[in-house]
Amino acid sequence: MTLPIYQIDAFCENIFEGNPAAVVPLTEWIPENSMQNIAMENNLAETVFFVPAENEYQIRWFTPETEIRLCGHATLAAAHYLFHHQNIQSDKIQFVSHLSGKLSVTKDQNGLTLNFPSQKPSKVNTPSFLEKALGCKVDECFESGMFLVAHVENEKTVKELTPNFNMINDQSPDLGIIVTAKGTNEADFVSRFFHPGIGINEDPVTGSAHTVLIPHWSEILGKNSLVAHQLSKRGGILLCEDQGERVLISGKAQTYLKGEIFI
Repeated sequence: MTLPIYQIDAFCENIFEGNPAAVVPLTEWIPENSMQNIAMENNLAETVFFVPAENEYQIRWFTPETEIRLCGHATLAAAHYLFHHQNIQSDKIQFVSHLSGKLSVTKDQNGLTLNFPSQKPSKVNTPSFLEKALGCKVDECFESGMFLVAHVENEKTVKELTPNFNMINDQSPDLGIIVTAKGTNEADFVSRFFHPGIGINEDPVTGSAHTVLIPHWSEILGKNSLVAHQLSKRGGILLCEDQGERVLISGKAQTYLKGEIFI
């Protein structure tokens, strides 16, 4: 069997920026262990698989180690493939996930916009290991679903973090750690994201983490439209909007390669 594969950089203006995702369009589902093996072989943060259904696409996401509940940048990459390589004529694509429900992506002259469920976090006590693992003071801590949000002093602190990934994996294998601070210049807030427990030491640009950050910073800053900057080495800009129970996350994508998988 051969399958098409595309590698697409999401939340970027140019290739070699943003967050790369492997996109594997299917005509029907293949065995779950095959999807996991493909994701392991790709060794990217996420590999996305989808199949056409009536007026929508069923979608699933895998890291090199496990299936995950939601992935923003890989969904953006899947939509980019459909719009730019399959020439979908509609300006809206509807995805459905068995783990996260309905998800849509719209296209306009400025790029692509994800419509995702909001995941506003609640304040929690700072875990005892966290400051040592991050190597910095944590001012406040919040949690939502699989995400732990650590507020730190400023953008410089976020940018210069050198986390102890082994300690994070040992102490928090199930929670991804978002480190965030108020932004300077054009960005309203900045962040970085670490989740070694699912095989991702640092994710370059994390759409799903922003489903937590958008309602959080919207409340803090008293505004619904926000600009976010994820400060990984590749970096990425996300245009964000808080709509209550949903959030909008906008960005662009670029195709890096296409090929075939032989299984």
